Amino acid sequence: MHKKHITKYCHFCVNDISYIDYKSWQQLQKFTSSYGKIVPKRRSGACSKHQRKLSQAIKRARFMALLPFSSK
Repeated sequence: MHKKHITKYCHFCVNDISYIDYKSWQQLQKFTSSYGKIVPKRRSGACSKHQRKLSQAIKRARFMALLPFSSK
């Protein structure tokens, strides 16, 4: 049984978001797992450029204590 390939579109490209703000932790929380880890781009659907910006924003939000480093 084969899985059907589901095409994922980059959330940031589709919505024309150029800057990913680390202060909007609610948006960043969607791109972290339940354990607080950064979700890989094959699961998040983000393109390479926005995945790099996304991980940088999550790391900054963690440093500023807006997001946890780990939750469990």
